[in-house]
Amino acid sequence: MPTISLPNNWQPRPYQFELWRYLEQGGKRALAVCHRRWGKDDIALHWTAVAAHQRVASYWHMLPEAEQARKAIWTAVNPHTGKRRIDEAFPPEIRENTNDQAMFIRFKNGSTWQVVGSDRYNSLVGAPPAGLVVSEWSLADPSAWAYLSPILAENNGWALFLYTSRGKNHGFSLYRSARGRPDWHVERQSVMETKVFTPAALIDAKADLVALYGEEDGEALYEQEYFCSFEAAVVGSYY
Repeated sequence: MPTISLPNNWQPRPYQFELWRYLEQGGKRALAVCHRRWGKDDIALHWTAVAAHQRVASYWHMLPEAEQARKAIWTAVNPHTGKRRIDEAFPPEIRENTNDQAMFIRFKNGSTWQVVGSDRYNSLVGAPPAGLVVSEWSLADPSAWAYLSPILAENNGWALFLYTSRGKNHGFSLYRSARGRPDWHVERQSVMETKVFTPAALIDAKADLVALYGEEDGEALYEQEYFCSFEAAVVGSYY
């Protein structure tokens, strides 16, 4: 049987190092407001693979809705490799079994990982999580965190929030609150910090959004998706 090292054939991008280092050093609460294509799913999945083999426990990856979670995580394919993202982070060699219907993996060391939706958080059964990834928090049901935070506090678990801004909703409120709390790691990265996109690609992206939504809404979406602006008007939420 081949030897598997975790993370599996992956390393953080340079602008992800600070967050990865915080988690490696045992940090329990992290929040990153990130632009599109930042690599939120990559770092979340690979960190969970590592954490699940450091501590035998249950781990959840939560998106706003369960069906969205299936498409965005469970069946998602990495366009750069042509492989499913979960197969890259959790290679078959480390799994005991995989349940496609429940979006559930049991690892050979006894840990489990499951993809869930914040719309069904209070109907989930089984062991409570010791590690929780909350993806697209600004679109999730905030009651999910109210329900789960005491559970994670009681079992000394960790939580990682990764999302793009959506105006001054609960995503903004948690960002503002966490910034003033020394036990949280908080960062906010726009395309200017990461340099993921070339200047030409950003010009094209902005032009496309303006063409699709008009100048005002297109500009707002551009500021929101690429510059993580909490000030940008949320398209469709005003009249």
